[in-house]
Amino acid sequence: MRARAASLTVLGASTLALSTLACRGADAPKGSEARPFRVAFVPKGTTHEFWRTMHAGALRAQIGVRARGVHVDLVWKGPLREDDREQQVQVVESFAAQGMDGIVLAPLDARALVRPVEDARRLGVPAVIVDSALDSDAIVSFVATDNVRGGAMAADALGRLLGGKGRALLLRYQEGSASTGQREEGFLARLRSAWPGVELLVADQYAGVTVDTAKRAAENLLNRHGRDFQGVFVVNETSTNGMLLALQDAGLAGGVKLVGFDGTPGLVAAMRAGHLHAFVLQDPMRMAAQAVETMVEHLQGRPVPKRIDTEAVVVAPENLDTPGVRALLEPPQDEEAPPGQ
Repeated sequence: MRARAASLTVLGASTLALSTLACRGADAPKGSEARPFRVAFVPKGTTHEFWRTMHAGALRAQIGVRARGVHVDLVWKGPLREDDREQQVQVVESFAAQGMDGIVLAPLDARALVRPVEDARRLGVPAVIVDSALDSDAIVSFVATDNVRGGAMAADALGRLLGGKGRALLLRYQEGSASTGQREEGFLARLRSAWPGVELLVADQYAGVTVDTAKRAAENLLNRHGRDFQGVFVVNETSTNGMLLALQDAGLAGGVKLVGFDGTPGLVAAMRAGHLHAFVLQDPMRMAAQAVETMVEHLQGRPVPKRIDTEAVVVAPENLDTPGVRALLEPPQDEEAPPGQ
């Protein structure tokens, strides 16, 4: 992440925001320079390329609303690992107790984060959910890719790559993750309905939250099934990377049709090498920016949609270098902070 903004602060910034509030004029209207909206952004994790791009999108939204005369102190804090539900719960609870004006949350678990979000609402701290759904109606809006549709897009991509027949594997992500669970459901439903000639050998194995755990899970699948399959679908950035490494080590990269989800420079290089055949690409920059802007509009008393779809596209070698795909793969991440923030 190359953003140079002091205003989109990482750990500990909420304390600073609170300590300076008294000096800014308690009687000024909310959203003014003297009394900015205080919004916390809680991602699933902080290390993957996807979240770094979201970080840049949140900053872009902060700069955009500032240009319209709305001031926002925006704090970014999330767990290091995408399986640390307890830490994410604690982060949300802490922001609610501090009396933030709003929270933008990408929940690690559709159920485990319900109680802290609903408790926050009772304290007067609303939440916009981004990327992955939450099993609660006590939210302002949900901003995300239609992940069921994204999974169906992946099934169509794999079906075409296999010529409508063959054997395939599905490597899931982790239980409780709504976004990836919906991709898996969409993939399975579409594969059954549109590609009956593709036999799914495995659909009950999980990659885990890191590239290393995904590689080990993929190696276990390859050891059990050898060369008795022709295609694989994996459902997020880390699991795609883990499967790719396992296929490369086994000498199967390129021969097995690999369809992933999300894009990174490393995965683009793998596609150019012929080792990755397609991936579904989201727009995390737009997703984060839309979530922050939606929260600001809500705090200003404006009506906002309950569901906002940020769309996705299937990337393959034939469209990899088109302007639209390049813009998604290489979003600008070097925005300047607005003056005085």
